[in-house]
Amino acid sequence: MPLDKMTPEKFQVSRDCRALYISVVTKDRLPVFRTDTIKTIACQALDEARNSGEFLIFAYVIMLDHMHLLTDCPTTSADVLRYMKGITGRRVIDYLKDQKYESSLAKLRHQDWKREHKYSLWQQEKNVFSIFSEAVFMEKVNYIHLNPVRAGLVERAIDYRWSSARIWQGWAAEDEPLRMDIDRIQWRRGA
Repeated sequence: MPLDKMTPEKFQVSRDCRALYISVVTKDRLPVFRTDTIKTIACQALDEARNSGEFLIFAYVIMLDHMHLLTDCPTTSADVLRYMKGITGRRVIDYLKDQKYESSLAKLRHQDWKREHKYSLWQQEKNVFSIFSEAVFMEKVNYIHLNPVRAGLVERAIDYRWSSARIWQGWAAEDEPLRMDIDRIQWRRGA
């Protein structure tokens, strides 16, 4: 992501510079992210959202029916959510339409809303937690990375392709689905 005048070169979690722990759940907890193709689309959409919304992504995991993300908050949490949920929702629904997955689309259909939207990938409620300390930040990183282990999908967090666990462990693959901005974190020494 190119740096601009608005984006600080380094991020240091503090009272003045909070991080956001975001959990989003698919509509009716439908297992939308079953295939690698849809997970890849979600990762590309998250990267697009990061660039459009000018926020950083520090950790993530994509599960079958939900996603966790750890970001900075350069504007408001509502703006970060709008970019993240909006772009991922559009890209996944466009893919389902292009592939003519009518039964999946029918499950995501809702009453017409503003702007003629017929489908919704995400549930309406939001689960956003502000983080002001490095200790809580790292607690959330670990929680995110252990999600696939707790769900029984893998034995070790680094074996799950759709998370940032390998990057945090220094074992990033050349073809990581989503790059992280952990090099932009400025840690406090001895904190």
